[in-house]
Amino acid sequence: MIYRNATIVNGTGAAPRTADLRTEGDRIVKIGHNLTGDEVLDCTGKVLTPGFVDIHIHGCVNMDTCDGSAEAIEKMSAHLAACGVTAFCPTTMTVSDEEIRRAVRTAGAAVGREMPGAQVLGVNMEGPFISPSRKGAQKEEYVRDPDFDAFSSYWEESGRTIKLVDIAPERPHTQEFLRGARELCTVSIAHTDADYDQAMWAFRHGVTHATHLFNAMPGLTHRAPGVVGAVFDSEHVTAELICDGFHLHPATLRIVFRQLGASRICVISDSMRAAGMPDGVSELGGQTVYVKHGEARLKDGTIAGSTTNLLKEVQNLVSWGIPIEQAVEAATQTPCREVKEDACRGSLEPGKRADLLVLDAGTLHLDRTVVGGRTVYEA
Repeated sequence: MIYRNATIVNGTGAAPRTADLRTEGDRIVKIGHNLTGDEVLDCTGKVLTPGFVDIHIHGCVNMDTCDGSAEAIEKMSAHLAACGVTAFCPTTMTVSDEEIRRAVRTAGAAVGREMPGAQVLGVNMEGPFISPSRKGAQKEEYVRDPDFDAFSSYWEESGRTIKLVDIAPERPHTQEFLRGARELCTVSIAHTDADYDQAMWAFRHGVTHATHLFNAMPGLTHRAPGVVGAVFDSEHVTAELICDGFHLHPATLRIVFRQLGASRICVISDSMRAAGMPDGVSELGGQTVYVKHGEARLKDGTIAGSTTNLLKEVQNLVSWGIPIEQAVEAATQTPCREVKEDACRGSLEPGKRADLLVLDAGTLHLDRTVVGGRTVYEA
């Protein structure tokens, strides 16, 4: 396939440029001008980007990773393709041991399998090794102190497909946990009451990622910089951002993009089963959630995941003043690097997978989603 005369935003942070792109099978083979081929798609007035990669997503369309069913993963996959997502990490919650095992086993079994839309890269474990004081919408009765033996068991249960695991580093047994877990996957600070010094200690001992920055952690103040300040001070740490306008103010997002740069930011949805559904009553991690105007909260007012998706978030970021090349990099190449998938996907370069999106140049509305050279969604 030749994608002719597209504005290419390649995911590396490079400025947009007009060119043709050719794919053969599931790979990108050439980017240039006046390319020839049997099948041509005129992309005049269109933007071509890598497919978005959501490494933190619990659910959508009334399905959840913790349902522990292949049907849930497949329905999430199909819906995500219509939202510009070509790969994702199904994400667990702080639920019972049995539910975690079923969820990681089922999600892990989907890795490498052909899906109706977005492909499964691996599992993200958000909990149970978090702080009860910063549990957010996680269920406190299942919160546990860091336990590497337990995590190692989950790792095996998943078929060794866990890509990310969260930890509150101020909790007991953290050092032992990090010594083992950092050798298996990316370790993230999350749902934590850690202060600046505790966070900096964690960043020196194997934590390289921060889950939904600002949320479920102490805020940044002039005398207590906390986890956020520690992230700003640690060049090897990458932060997740939920860019739905509820979790973070647009000005905060602009500040973080200026401070960290897109190469240290992962746009995530953190979406729950209410995503892609009408407002009303839903569920997250065994707790009732109330969705009004797209905003999800528990009965006590605690914000509970999101109902957004990466396409909406990239559109938001661009409308709030983030250059499109930065917004796209934070939704493609950076998350791929964080889960060690950047060698084969996350940017539009010869040799990489033909996972790409065709967007309207004026509105950034989605026209087409391509996964491995195969069109899986068309508006």
